[in-house]
Amino acid sequence: MMPGHKAASGVKSSGAGSRRQESADITESQNGKEKTMEMNQNQVEAIVRQVLNNLSGTSAGAAPRAGGAIPKTARVAMLTSLEHFEIKEFPMPEVGDDDILVKVEGCGICGTDAHEFKRDPFGLIPVALGHEGTGEIVKMGKNVKADSAGKPVALGDKIVTCMIFKDNPDITMYDLNRQNVGGADVYGLLPDDDIHLNGWFSDYILIRGGSTFFNVSDLDLDSRILIEPCAVLVHAVERAKSTGILRFNSRVVVQGCGPIGLICIAVLKTMGIANIIAVDGNAGRLEFAQKMGATGSVNFKDYGGAEEMANGIAVQFGGHPADFAFQCTGSPAGHSNIYKFIRNGGGLCELGFFINGGDATINPHFDICSKEITTVGSWVYTLRDYATTFDFLKSANAIGLPMKELITDKYPLSRINEAYRKNLEMTGLKIAVMAD
Repeated sequence: MMPGHKAASGVKSSGAGSRRQESADITESQNGKEKTMEMNQNQVEAIVRQVLNNLSGTSAGAAPRAGGAIPKTARVAMLTSLEHFEIKEFPMPEVGDDDILVKVEGCGICGTDAHEFKRDPFGLIPVALGHEGTGEIVKMGKNVKADSAGKPVALGDKIVTCMIFKDNPDITMYDLNRQNVGGADVYGLLPDDDIHLNGWFSDYILIRGGSTFFNVSDLDLDSRILIEPCAVLVHAVERAKSTGILRFNSRVVVQGCGPIGLICIAVLKTMGIANIIAVDGNAGRLEFAQKMGATGSVNFKDYGGAEEMANGIAVQFGGHPADFAFQCTGSPAGHSNIYKFIRNGGGLCELGFFINGGDATINPHFDICSKEITTVGSWVYTLRDYATTFDFLKSANAIGLPMKELITDKYPLSRINEAYRKNLEMTGLKIAVMAD
């Protein structure tokens, strides 16, 4: 049936009435065509504006490549009291010449986030948390051309953040690789201000000038969520290598098989280290450790103490103690025990204490001096480690390590309190909060 025409009926219209109806139908049809042409013209103009904005690298009036116009407000999961987030809505901030507005796609919950949720050890409440996040650039200032490694960026690219260095020009991508970035600020652990979009547990986050960030559009979403915790372990293994003890044929113990310990095993595996014993008290996590590359495991619940555990580890190493150990538990008792597992002249990397977890008891004569143990501490990462992590993730995926299976649970932003409770239950591995 043609537009503007009615179906024929058994009643014959008079000539005048028929002509009037025909004239009205023609007018209606012409008006419809004019409106359609008008809509098409508006669509063309909008497309042209977006293309020109993308080509120029500026963002005045720019919309996301996919996902529609930028809203006037954004939701933020604000930790307003211990163990309680409120979803608050704030006006979208202005994007300065050096800033980037990112639409959040997802963010992992870190052990540090859990400490802040339970105890507020940094005194930040109220605070927008989330530092293991990633998302898509939807608007950026005219001065933003490339990421911290010099890779070009454009609207629609996927990015992750590292640290905010502000007035510390000594920390650069390539010139000061031995200085970790623990003294810098980080999105997700910033005091609240009039911008509010300071953490990745939000709809949007404003990345300010002076921040370090990386274009990771060549990685899938789950891999991007894992970048920050993986960088912690890339750095730890680099610290371990500095002792000169960790080698291809080393016998290695990894104590603690939460996400950090499991990623540690994966990093070692991608480096070709094939003799790894995992230590934990959770049978499910020990099973997953073997998927990540561990050749054996010790459940500490099956042993009467550190000496018995040391014997159990030695049995799996063919009668030998470990050449090197990684202590990933964050437990002072775990630190006290681990010296017993290491041979004379061996090495230890302690990386489990991002916050003050209390004192550990050791005997300096038996545990360090007489065995001549070489010990290194590891805390966060360098910028170079962060960039190296992208290649680690690609390598791990290429050899079939189940990295993305580390993310066992995903919750929408609106259910972030449930996500944190799940994390505290320790019944999953990496818990992630995703865009609604």
